[in-house]
Amino acid sequence: MANKWFETVAVAQRRAKRRLPASVYGALIAGAEAGVTIRDNIDAFSEIGFAPKTAGLSATREMATRVMGQDISLPVLISPTGVQAVHPDGEVAVARAAAARGTAMGLSSFASKPVEEVMAANPKTFFQMYWVGDRDEMAARMERARAAGAAGIIVTLDWSFSFGRDWGSPRIPEKMTFQEMLRQAPSVVTRPGYLYQWLRNGVVPDLTVPNLPVGGQEAPTFFGAYGQWMQTTPASWEDVAWLRSQWDGPFMVKGITRVDEAKRAVDAGVSAISVSNHGGNNLDGTPATIRLLPDIATAVGDQVEVLLDGGVRRGGDVVKALALGARAVLIGRAYLWGLGANGQAGVENVLDLMRSGIDACLLGLGHQSIAELTPDDLVLPPGFTRRLGG
Repeated sequence: MANKWFETVAVAQRRAKRRLPASVYGALIAGAEAGVTIRDNIDAFSEIGFAPKTAGLSATREMATRVMGQDISLPVLISPTGVQAVHPDGEVAVARAAAARGTAMGLSSFASKPVEEVMAANPKTFFQMYWVGDRDEMAARMERARAAGAAGIIVTLDWSFSFGRDWGSPRIPEKMTFQEMLRQAPSVVTRPGYLYQWLRNGVVPDLTVPNLPVGGQEAPTFFGAYGQWMQTTPASWEDVAWLRSQWDGPFMVKGITRVDEAKRAVDAGVSAISVSNHGGNNLDGTPATIRLLPDIATAVGDQVEVLLDGGVRRGGDVVKALALGARAVLIGRAYLWGLGANGQAGVENVLDLMRSGIDACLLGLGHQSIAELTPDDLVLPPGFTRRLGG
């Protein structure tokens, strides 16, 4: 049997591309318009250098931390994403992988598996919500998450409407009807490993979102949920403060790119913020989040936990984010490629790569713990950072 272990996230991406149908893989790539932001999220990390030490290095390194009330074994969490059609076990496989590696995950309200199933697989799960519908509907979703035992709430505010992609958008059907399966057949039959996974489980991707409906309603399709979200008036900071008042546990706002909005989040009483541009799926031309992190962390890092989301592909990226003020990072595409390449084991592989990369950086920088990381460990080119907002 071929060795399914991969040595970098880039290898996982290549394997996922070979294994997944083109439309499924294209949905993972995503991005918006010209792809300026998605490229900058990645390229900005490569502009940062390290300032290594030679002798007196630490024989042991510690990377455990605490995020939103949860003790985790490394400063890498699973970002909430919808992963319909990537793998039959979807978010449950991801939850098991995160639990096996001692970390927490975010579960999207647009996910393919119910919150109850995911919580059973990993109690360190935060339920993510978009502002969809009215306050009563939002409160009902939070109550369901509370009843399931969710460890916290993530409210995502950083998703604007994409205006297409220069490289083309993948075909994502409304439903997996018989006609749609025939249409998809040519690309699926060329991916026998992917096809076998689904046939073995006796299911086809149903493309519904079971965590969005309230009051016994039927689960809408992804596009039905998307349409409901588009028709909802975007949340105000007063809405955020109200939502926070409805949840007495850890509460994160995801999608902060401006210093002034980081301060508004603090005023709303949140526990944590994620500096995020939705992985480049937002307003194209938004700077890389690692460029925005230092000023935001300086402004509010002593009041809330600051996390970073966007462009993280290796342990060295995690170390750079921590040195610039992040408590931890959230990964999205990296674990989805692992899931597409090798299921739960692939996600565990990605987390192992992150851990070993962090460890190697701590060794080279002469530190015993991630808590010792500072900007002095890095080489930043002039003009690297961007400050948005006052």
